[in-house]
Amino acid sequence: MDIATGPLVERIARVLAGERLSANGHGDQESAGSAVDAAWPDYRDAAIAVLHTLRAPSAAMAAAGDPAVWERMVLAALKEAQPTAA
Repeated sequence: MDIATGPLVERIARVLAGERLSANGHGDQESAGSAVDAAWPDYRDAAIAVLHTLRAPSAAMAAAGDPAVWERMVLAALKEAQPTAA
């Protein structure tokens, strides 16, 4: 199983930014990598909203695995996204 190296909220935010900016999505930029690098923080709140929605698995997801583990994993991703006190 692959393990991602970056926080899930950032990865989702980057996908949302890429979808908006890249010609491979709904944007007009042929090479949007640097624009996504600059813009993903603007999509952070939307990424957190996606995670809140994903917290409860669908019936098919629950049948495929342990819903309690899924919820703990999503909650861990949300906790990871919280700002740390300086």
